[in-house]
Parts: sequence; C-alpha cells; structure tokens
Amino acid sequence: MTVRPVIDAGPALNFFSINREHLLLTTLGPISAPEIVRDEVLRKARTDARFRRAEQVWNRLPPRLLQTLSDDETPQLSAAVARVSGLPMAERIRKGKDLGEIMVIAHGVVAAEAGHTVTVVIDDGQGAALATLEIRRLDRLRASGRAFGALRLVGTRTILERAAGGEHLPDRAAMRDIYERLRSCDNGLPPIEQTGLLARSLFRSGASP
Repeated sequence: MTVRPVIDAGPALNFFSINREHLLLTTLGPISAPEIVRDEVLRKARTDARFRRAEQVWNRLPPRLLQTLSDDETPQLSAAVARVSGLPMAERIRKGKDLGEIMVIAHGVVAAEAGHTVTVVIDDGQGAALATLEIRRLDRLRASGRAFGALRLVGTRTILERAAGGEHLPDRAAMRDIYERLRSCDNGLPPIEQTGLLARSLFRSGASP
C-alpha cells in the first residue's frame, strides 16, 4: 500500500512561495508533513520576504491535500528518530538544526516498517544521504524476508522532471521560467543548464524549444 509523500520544509517553501502548489500536488498527489516542518514553513514565511506567500498557501490547502503528521513520541517514531539521528528522540527534538529532515525520514520509516511504500521529499544533501541509508536498510530487510514496505526519495528537481511535458510545464520555456523563480527562493539550486531539465526528451513532441 502507498501512503502520502512526506515533505520537508525546503521543497514545500520552494513551490508554495511561488504559488505553484498545484504543480507539486499534481505530480505527487496529496502530501503530508510533520508538525516540525509545518512550524518551520510558517516561521520562515513570517520572517523572510522570499517565502511570505507560503503561509497563505499552507493555510488554504485542505486536509485532503495537505495532512499534518503528529510528532508526539511513540515507540516506533522514537526508535526511527534515534536510529536516523544517533540521538534519543527527546534529545534530538531539542536540537533544531536539520530537525525537519530527521522527522520526515522518521515518519517515512515508520510507515515503511508498517508495510507501506512511502516517498520522502527532501532537497537537503545531508538529509538525502540519511534517507538513502534508510532506503538501503529497508531494501536489505525486505530482501531477507521481512514484511516491510519501501522508502523512496525525491526532491525539487525530480518533481520538475516528472512534471515536464504536462499541463504545468508544457515546454522548455515554461520549465526555465518556473526553475528561475524557484532559484529566487532556493539559492542551493544549480543553474538549470546543469540539471538536464531542458532536455528535449522530457517534453512532448512539438513542444517549443
């Protein structure tokens, strides 16, 4: 069974801040986010002009499209946080740095260990590396006969690639426009020429160059 993707603050801020939540949701379907990610998105929207639109988008999305996951400690969530971060959950919660990615991965792991297939949406390099370790661990356990689900990892660039040629990104000009708007919010994104997102093979035949 597949459950909702669990999104980190970075990708949520990227798409919500430029009012392209429909591109995100059309590509991934309804999403979920840990409470700590919700709090981070709202805090940044209130303190950084680049992200000011994100709060409005967050607040207008109904639960059928955006679900908030409780970060209350449970045995399963506590074990996942401890394994991913190397610290007990109560201690890791007190350390704000990179906490969003940890909780995204932990929620994903809990769902995967319950037998579901779940996607985590993370841009941060260290967060992606931690998620990859959990993906490999779950793959090994599943191969050994454990009745586990699977964890998948995507980021902003993956979402754009999947959307290429569709209604939101019908051609290369649209891709370039959206990507440059995303880069205005996220200076960690490389120039589009380095991404492969302008490859003609991503777009339907007849798309404009």
